[in-house]
Amino acid sequence: MKKLIIFSFIGFLAQLIDGSLGMAYGVTSSSLLLTFGIAPAIASASIHISEVITTAASGIAHIKFGNVDSKALYKLVIPGSIGAFMGACFLSNLPGDIVKPYISLFLLMLGIYVIIRLLFKVKKNSEKQNLNLSTKQAIPLGLIAGFADATGGGGWGPLMTPILMSRDGNSARKVVGTVDTSEFAIAISATLGFLISLGWQDINWFWVIALMLGGVIAAPIAAWLVRVMPSYLLGVFVGGFIVLTNVWTLLKVWPISDLGEIFLYIVIFIFWIVAIIFASKKNQKNH
Repeated sequence: MKKLIIFSFIGFLAQLIDGSLGMAYGVTSSSLLLTFGIAPAIASASIHISEVITTAASGIAHIKFGNVDSKALYKLVIPGSIGAFMGACFLSNLPGDIVKPYISLFLLMLGIYVIIRLLFKVKKNSEKQNLNLSTKQAIPLGLIAGFADATGGGGWGPLMTPILMSRDGNSARKVVGTVDTSEFAIAISATLGFLISLGWQDINWFWVIALMLGGVIAAPIAAWLVRVMPSYLLGVFVGGFIVLTNVWTLLKVWPISDLGEIFLYIVIFIFWIVAIIFASKKNQKNH
């Protein structure tokens, strides 16, 4: 019972972050499960089965609060689902750890760009109601992000959110809501792939239920936060979180001294806080 409560809380926290920032459910959950010695394929399968329910709850909430661009959603669902299914079927044969740091390096730079663009380039009245995403752009983006999501236990949000956020005029609220809602289809496709390749018997149902319970409770709260939080502030939060998570990933692959690591995290948090204050003051001047 104690473990159920602990992991339900972790599921709640992971979904709260994911639903409000468009990423981190898989990253948070997979890190936890791997820490407990669960095999990567089993961990990723457990996460994706729980995500079928949590992303459904999250998607319904985001749609209710008007956080979703339906046209972009339809364009991303099919290629993302195909990529997730392929990634789940071939997870055991993929050198995901080799390419992961280079993807994180790219996303780190993208996160910094998102913050800089929000602080210095985008005017408040230039924000569009719909995401600027063509079918030609959606197909490769969906395939790659879906594939990465299934192979790493999380990757749809960490890849999709910063890329869409970096495009001029895209609303942070619409990006987060659309990415989070589309993840329902990705979770179903990845789950089918895992069940075909692994079978039901290897799934850790305790983790699935625990993560599911916490995630379902957090989903509507996160969607409400996205709805009420100013778009400029949400964008800075997302950008800072992208930087923080990818620095953490890179430091696991290319470690530095403990003192250096602490100093680096302090610098990131100071930069993040300054960016939030600057964005808030800039927005007040525009009123």
